[in-house]
Amino acid sequence: MKHTFSLDGYPYIMLNNLLKVLHLVGTGGEANIRITEGEVTVNGLVELQKRKKIKAGDDIEFGGQTIEVLA
Repeated sequence: MKHTFSLDGYPYIMLNNLLKVLHLVGTGGEANIRITEGEVTVNGLVELQKRKKIKAGDDIEFGGQTIEVLA
């Protein structure tokens, strides 16, 4: 499934917050665990930084879901 997320004028969103806001995880703690276990990719590369700044144009994959980040 593909999701889109708009930054609504903000320069970025942190990766763990993005997963939480889109309800792909139940809690921020779960997001942190999933990220540090290598379950999330950003632009095709495994991302281990929980607070990675996700900007417009980034593509995130997690649990069979794809997220396109818009400005």
